[in-house]
Amino acid sequence: MVELRGALIGCGFFAVNQMHAWRDIAGASIVAICDRDPVRLEVVGEQFGIARRYTDAAALFAGESLDFVDIAATAASHRPLVEMAARYRIPAICQKPFAPTLADAKAMVKACTDAGVPLMVHENFRWQSPIQAVRAVLDSGEIGTPFYGRISFRSAYDVFSGQPYLATGKRFIIEDLGIHCLDIARFLLGDVSTITTRTARINPEIAGEDVATMLLDHNSGATSVVDCSYATKLATEPFPQTLVEIDGSDGTIRLEQNYRLTVTGRNGTAVSDVSPPLLPWASRPWHNIQESVVAIQKHWVACLAKGTEPETSGADNLKTFALVEAAYAGAASREPVQLDALLR
Repeated sequence: MVELRGALIGCGFFAVNQMHAWRDIAGASIVAICDRDPVRLEVVGEQFGIARRYTDAAALFAGESLDFVDIAATAASHRPLVEMAARYRIPAICQKPFAPTLADAKAMVKACTDAGVPLMVHENFRWQSPIQAVRAVLDSGEIGTPFYGRISFRSAYDVFSGQPYLATGKRFIIEDLGIHCLDIARFLLGDVSTITTRTARINPEIAGEDVATMLLDHNSGATSVVDCSYATKLATEPFPQTLVEIDGSDGTIRLEQNYRLTVTGRNGTAVSDVSPPLLPWASRPWHNIQESVVAIQKHWVACLAKGTEPETSGADNLKTFALVEAAYAGAASREPVQLDALLR
């Protein structure tokens, strides 16, 4: 098997997880890194033994022979970087949020489509092993046809200490966390026709919303509630677990705290532990997210090898991105928002 040569653009908070994951994956390796901050560039380069370092993305593309790039920079830089990759005909992974606007995201998808190169968004929550376990139960038919779901992420964890910029943006929880939960809702129950949203800011020290409740009408006929909060103090802090409830025509699925999965269906009730593995470089409680990074990057390598489209392709992620935009529009208007018009 030929090993794919990749480059990482952006050496910030989350990119370190991606670098660890690339070291764990057969068939691909990072041969060069890029960041405008020379200090971060040196820190990551030394930590992972990457000698080829660039402070300018154009110099990286011109100076390296690459099979893919992993873009982990800020959202504002995503479009120029993806379009640069398209010009060089290099497949690209793009971190979420995909872009500052839906128009930018659409332009990025078009650039890669026109260039004939794959584009995947690093939308990794659906790749967490507990979420994959829920999907496997649905696929088995054990609970019949789903008609209701709840995707819930409620916590009082201090995310601002590690990522202080999250406290300064006018958009917070839907854009940063809700996007993942909305994608899980799509992954489990299918695409969405309408969304109704309510938001609140409980923490007076931040600029954006820290609570969001969203009602989704799925094309399948199912209804789901996606609820997110960073203002919910619980006896046992569940961060960063996503809890799931699915009701079907023949049974139910409950993914509860501490990765307890209870399935009641055609064959009775079964309870299992679907805890994610603790990788050697991972740390609790982040290990479920860190494990999912390995899973999605393995998926990318497999898709490049087979020539197939990634599950979270740029084109697919437009539907998740549109849900985020529709959620903010609906929170402002307090009216349901149709998705069709946004995706045209």
